[in-house]
Amino acid sequence: MKEFEYKELEKATENFSQSRLIGKGSHGCVYKGILDEGKNIIAIKKQSLGLQKIQDNSKLENEVSILSSLPENSFIVNFLGTSHHCHHDDDDSSKNESFLIMEYLPNGTLYQMLHAKNNILPNWPKRAQIAIQIAKAIQFLHQTKPNSIVHRDIKSANILFDSNWNAKLADLGLALRMKNDHQDESPSHSSNSVTRPAGTIGYLDPDYTKPSKLSTKNDVFSFGVLLFEIMSSRKAIDVSKSPVSIVDWATKLIKEGQSLEICDKRMHVPWYMESTIKNMLSIATRCVSPKKITRPTIEEIVMEMENVIIEPIKYPLWNILRGLTLLRRKRKRSRKNCCIITTNNVTKTCAQHEKKLLIREILADKVTE
Repeated sequence: MKEFEYKELEKATENFSQSRLIGKGSHGCVYKGILDEGKNIIAIKKQSLGLQKIQDNSKLENEVSILSSLPENSFIVNFLGTSHHCHHDDDDSSKNESFLIMEYLPNGTLYQMLHAKNNILPNWPKRAQIAIQIAKAIQFLHQTKPNSIVHRDIKSANILFDSNWNAKLADLGLALRMKNDHQDESPSHSSNSVTRPAGTIGYLDPDYTKPSKLSTKNDVFSFGVLLFEIMSSRKAIDVSKSPVSIVDWATKLIKEGQSLEICDKRMHVPWYMESTIKNMLSIATRCVSPKKITRPTIEEIVMEMENVIIEPIKYPLWNILRGLTLLRRKRKRSRKNCCIITTNNVTKTCAQHEKKLLIREILADKVTE
């Protein structure tokens, strides 16, 4: 684990200038740092003023402990090192400040992508791709040995995009290691402020009410909420709407057989994506089940997504065949009304012409590797 010089960070952020502030939360602020005359760009997490005043380093130290124990993974923000600085306040008391250094991801958060005005919206195949990348990030944490890691704060604001628009999971300040799949095994330096139930309202599992209720299924619930958000571009909690909870709103529509009404109204849903979207919404519904035992594991979610969501989008042969079958049936029903186009003694029906347009549309929308 690399130790960065504090003076190096000061220079890289122009003394932590507001112009370099790229993220802000209850636990800390994130700054963009430019090193080596622009050759290297990093992200630096600094504790919030509130935590600095009470000298509560637990969350930052917990995040360092978790990240430094993990191998590099393409779905988790890359940890680069730490820095420490001792300074004196106006009352001449000595205070130690810690910093966390990570890779810089230039394309903002999933929250911004879904909710910012005048933003370019992701198409449906891209939304499915983002969902599977997040699921694989959670799977990586849950499969960590010898004890699973529970993130505890899965939400759109903690999903960042790299230069290629791949999604990465960030902010492990609340993450905890499991013990015997029931109790948390918090780092030795952590305080009760770290181990007590925590998360973000709207994404937080309602069953997680005390430390002994910590489970990987807490993350699964949050992932279900996030899936609804990805599909609808509606916030997890929106007081301007009724019901205010995305879970209550979405599950009600699904029970009424109106699952496609959940989809982002700003985006047309091609008929050949309907099955994929319904599969994603089905997964989300099971994830947010009030009964923890009925929720799928993240391994089951990833497997299902790869089998029934991602592969059909990447290789849409099944979509094409299904489309041609439907068009054939449509042609039979409307044969009497179908116009005939004759060119160079070759007769083509409108339905056949429509087939070509359909195939082009499907192939144009598929996810590229």
